[in-house]
Amino acid sequence: MAPADGKQLVIADYDPAWPTRFLDISRRLREQLDGPVLLRIDHIGSTAVPALAAKDLIDVQITVAHFDEVDEWPDELLPGLLRRPGKTTDHVPTGAPIDPAEWTKRYWSDPERVHLHVREQGRLNQRYALLFRDYLRADPSAAGAYGQLKRSLAAVARSDRESYYAVKDPACDLIIAAAEHWALRVGWMPA
Repeated sequence: MAPADGKQLVIADYDPAWPTRFLDISRRLREQLDGPVLLRIDHIGSTAVPALAAKDLIDVQITVAHFDEVDEWPDELLPGLLRRPGKTTDHVPTGAPIDPAEWTKRYWSDPERVHLHVREQGRLNQRYALLFRDYLRADPSAAGAYGQLKRSLAAVARSDRESYYAVKDPACDLIIAAAEHWALRVGWMPA
């Protein structure tokens, strides 16, 4: 099923400006949400991996101790960055524990620029985003293959995001499985 807006999926070449865009977004979020609830703000997703092709939008993860205070945050955190109450869970990788608490999140987006995922410290989904990013940073071959997969999927799916993610999510399951082995081998821990 194509999205309501019918916009084409576009996977762009890596843009060296993406880290700077993340830093600006992070600074603005810290100004808006200043306080002890913010344990960390991380650049995640494909735009956080040098040389990786990606959709031209920045994925941000805010880590918090618990959601209590987050649920009181405004529905519009920054201009255009709106709470999406219907998106409260992440994709659960095949074979992962299915405890819903491990995959719960809070989510805001400005669909053309920023996706903001708020996750609790120590939960599987919080760790997943960091491990996925760090593994792809450490393995340019895996990152290149992932980028090519996304380009091919976007070419076939065009504006059908449902089909795009129906294939991309299982591919990410394969990547995270390899990332878990890598993490054990190198003693990876979130920075």
